[in-house]
Amino acid sequence: MNRRVLFLLKFVALLIVFEVPLLLEPVDKFVVRPLSAWIAAAAGGVLTVMSQHVAVSGTIIASACFSVNIQNGCNGLETVLFLIAAVLAFPASAAQKAIATAIGVVLIQTINLIRVVTLYLVGCHRPEWFASFHLAIWQTIVFATAVLFFAAWSRRAVASA
Repeated sequence: MNRRVLFLLKFVALLIVFEVPLLLEPVDKFVVRPLSAWIAAAAGGVLTVMSQHVAVSGTIIASACFSVNIQNGCNGLETVLFLIAAVLAFPASAAQKAIATAIGVVLIQTINLIRVVTLYLVGCHRPEWFASFHLAIWQTIVFATAVLFFAAWSRRAVASA
């Protein structure tokens, strides 16, 4: 079978295996919501360092000027799973895949943390821009980061094979 077709089949199968559980209540309760709360706490910490007077409660970052709720789809998890599926489906060594997965997860979650912080700031200072930044600009940036990381890593993984 063609290597590209095999990659695509593995990738789609892994995406299904990774994404379908996100629809289950126990996964939402014990994985998704705690991850979202962790991101809210981290973003709240960054905002506090930036002299923003925010309160964090669970997945909500709130202040007098704006509140944001980090929900599934806003926590970077789906992009992380997309990237992991691509890395695992790619023909590379286990060590290369492990390193790419670790770096990729940190990269995506760092970009997502920056996303949450800037979305809060946009919502606070330019609320009319919030929807565009939330739904178009930042979603594109986070997903593009995953795609570009995978493209760069896969090219390098092929070159070292």
